[in-house]
Amino acid sequence: FAGLADVSISEDIPVEGEITVPVGSRSPDEDYSTLDEPVKDTIMRDLKAVAKKFVHVMYPKKSSALLRDWDLWGPLVLCVSLALMLQGGSADSKDDGGPQFAEVFVIIWFGAVVITVNSKLLGGTISFFQSLCVLGYCVLPLTVAMLVCRLVLLAGSGTVSFIIRLIVVVAMFGWSTLASTAFLADSQPPNRKALVVYPIFLFYFVISWMILTFTPE
Repeated sequence: FAGLADVSISEDIPVEGEITVPVGSRSPDEDYSTLDEPVKDTIMRDLKAVAKKFVHVMYPKKSSALLRDWDLWGPLVLCVSLALMLQGGSADSKDDGGPQFAEVFVIIWFGAVVITVNSKLLGGTISFFQSLCVLGYCVLPLTVAMLVCRLVLLAGSGTVSFIIRLIVVVAMFGWSTLASTAFLADSQPPNRKALVVYPIFLFYFVISWMILTFTPE
């Protein structure tokens, strides 16, 4: 290519066209951030996620829906609701039922922690907070049972009332136990599932007993 160095280009010749660097188009998901969305949208998205988990509990089946996107908002709401409905019982009329509120929190959260630790020691594959999420959300049937019992007690506290409450509590106790085991069954070794189910049985049984023996002042 001898002589090309002597070739000069006149400055009067216009350079046409566009010089661009091809860049791949970015999807909207790459630029998505919760910091950029309105607070209303964030709250509505979280509420929808909690509602979907409630639906999964009411129609229990072997699924990882409660394990993929775990949260503790639902268990907290259920725990507060159940504690408020149990408050004012005749177990301790001097303090206007105050201890019941603390008892529910201790039983639910401490009990769930104990069951989770037991599950991990037996070789469970789910995380600590995933187990708390499942156990907390599966309190929903018992919360419904507590609401029904309060409504039944408004009509009276006779034998018929007790039988109705007994049927409702037993049914919801079985529902909570079956729902929790349906979500947690696949995360346990096959030869140790009974050792995991038994503490869950006791956990929901204690809550059911508190609901059944509740009588307003």
